[in-house]
Amino acid sequence: MRVELLSPDAAPLSSHPQSDQSAFEKALDAIGVVLDGATRAEDAFAQGAGSLQDAVYERARADVALSVATAAAQRSAQALQSILNMQL
Repeated sequence: MRVELLSPDAAPLSSHPQSDQSAFEKALDAIGVVLDGATRAEDAFAQGAGSLQDAVYERARADVALSVATAAAQRSAQALQSILNMQL
């Protein structure tokens, strides 16, 4: 018996699309950057080097980013739970 390897009709793509995992990692990194910025602004205000306005603004940005991430995580968990509860 002779076995031949199958070759695709289309040429392979040279660049690989980013996986969902790397997109998720980038989103978490972006949230971490926003939270770190808020912490730095608050620390600068506490040391007298920053303004209260900057500290409040950065904290508000961080709170919004965290709220969006939490809502997305809850929605994803609900969707997964709905899929797992489906009867086949």
